[in-house]
Amino acid sequence: MSDNWSRIGSPLRRLALVSFFLASCMGSAHASLRSPWSSYTVTPSNIPYTCPPVVHLSPNLTTSGFYSDARSSIIDPAKMAAYARTSGPYKKLGQEIVNASDFWRSTGSREAAACALQHMEAGARDGVFTGRMSSRQAYYVQGWVIGAIAISWLKLAGSGQETPEARRLVLPWIVQVVHQTQGFYARTHARNNHLYWAGVEASAAGIAAGNQEFFDWGVSTYRTGIAQIEPDGSMPLEMRRGRRALHYHLYALAPLVYLADFGAVNGLDLFAEGDHALARLERLCVLGLHNNQFFVKATGIAQDAPDGAPAAEQISWGVIWEQRFPDPGLAALLRQATSLSYMYLGGLPPGVHHLAVVKRVLARPEH
Repeated sequence: MSDNWSRIGSPLRRLALVSFFLASCMGSAHASLRSPWSSYTVTPSNIPYTCPPVVHLSPNLTTSGFYSDARSSIIDPAKMAAYARTSGPYKKLGQEIVNASDFWRSTGSREAAACALQHMEAGARDGVFTGRMSSRQAYYVQGWVIGAIAISWLKLAGSGQETPEARRLVLPWIVQVVHQTQGFYARTHARNNHLYWAGVEASAAGIAAGNQEFFDWGVSTYRTGIAQIEPDGSMPLEMRRGRRALHYHLYALAPLVYLADFGAVNGLDLFAEGDHALARLERLCVLGLHNNQFFVKATGIAQDAPDGAPAAEQISWGVIWEQRFPDPGLAALLRQATSLSYMYLGGLPPGVHHLAVVKRVLARPEH
């Protein structure tokens, strides 16, 4: 896919062609897809927001993985430093957009919403992520960041900043990158956590752009994921990760919860599929965060576990779960968390901006 696009010419020319394609498809889209954030209204305000300067990035991403063993379980410090240096500017783009969109959701700041759009439009004009991805890891970064940006677009609904110009630039850009993501997974046939993260990217983009095919593709990745869940809640492909088996079970759970939530607001009871397979995974992961001995016994090796309170990466999905399926063990972990904002998931989860919901979730007494 990326080779074909490179023959078309500059990022702006490619974007114009995708814009035309998107416009032609929008009219034939199925019934409008709903966003989980649409249930929570935001009152616009004039609260100021300091917008960071726009940084222009290449369409190409050259970066590599950071593990040193065949299981991808031991981090090599030198490789990690190189990965942070090369992927960092791209992740920062996502973080700036997420920060601004969450500030809008939390305060109604029009300036924050405008800032998020300003960074999105710059990324679109530069064709960020539309060029050559140098490795599997580059494709993973591509998917995480574009998925976060697609979710941020959903969060900006009602801000009044989503101008026709913004739509003309940003949505075709996201669509183009998602096509590249789909091409990558068609070639690699992955069935592990990375596929589910790509599903979040595609489904969020599908909701944003009114693209039913993207949304359905994301649902298909969800179904691939829950098919991996054993009766005890474990996932064999994630259990192979040795000392990071618990980490990767949590890393698989997070996008699956988001995909199920996307499905729920669009009339699909994905939470119940596979005889409530996702609930089995959730119970095992919560148990693992409290006591990881299941994973130690299953792998025969001590686990990389949180040192203290769980990070947003490990627990932010729990806000969605706790609102639907109250779980005292999960509520206790949510109370410990110092942050619930994870860039790869577009920042704060649905509902967390509304203090009444947050206080009810986090103040629920332990049983």
